[in-house]
Amino acid sequence: MTNPWDDWDHVLKVDPDKDLRSGETFEDVCRTGTDAIEIGGTLDVTAEKMTRVVDAAAEYDVPLYQEPSNPGVVIDSPALDGYLIPTVFNAGGPFWITGAHKEWVRIDDLDWSRTHTEAYIVMNPEASVAQLTEADCDLSADDVAAYAKVAERMFGQEIVYVEYSGTFGDTEKVAAAHDALDDATLFYGGGIGDYESANEMAAHSDVIVVGDLLHDEGVDAVRETVKGAKDAHDA
Repeated sequence: MTNPWDDWDHVLKVDPDKDLRSGETFEDVCRTGTDAIEIGGTLDVTAEKMTRVVDAAAEYDVPLYQEPSNPGVVIDSPALDGYLIPTVFNAGGPFWITGAHKEWVRIDDLDWSRTHTEAYIVMNPEASVAQLTEADCDLSADDVAAYAKVAERMFGQEIVYVEYSGTFGDTEKVAAAHDALDDATLFYGGGIGDYESANEMAAHSDVIVVGDLLHDEGVDAVRETVKGAKDAHDA
């Protein structure tokens, strides 16, 4: 069985609580060359904000996925290709591993065919997601590799996501996660700001996820990261 992300190099994460750069549009965002757009954020996200972004990007030929931070912000839109549901394997308690998901499955008419999970390993203790989930970020490369194996081998996760949100990660630890996987796809997010950082981290992962750069620097900067990721995988 193949998954859409098997052929991805680059994902652009749009935070519905943040504005685009002045003068830029969602048409510009969708023409950056990214393989998919993931819509989600950790704080101050609402269903209304999610809907605004989905509607704005829906007319362009880029796959759209919602990554909801909690079940209350899930939207039902035919424009969405699917839902990517985080489960934080190194969370400080069970809520972000299975607790929130118990509420998720109560949604009426949940479309399981479009619902996928992401096994997050959160690594930056200063990030909002780490603080929200009380993640244990003091992990060695061996620890990260072990979490990746647990996710794939014991829990059947098809996406493992090493998340350094807000800072560029340790390539040794990212590579350890990648080497530990057989078939699962390794996503990496955090601190990708230019061609060089995208190219470097793409060499140790399957898919890089770029987020804050869009809102801080704009679409031209995002295009450089797309090129960096694709060049790494074409080398």
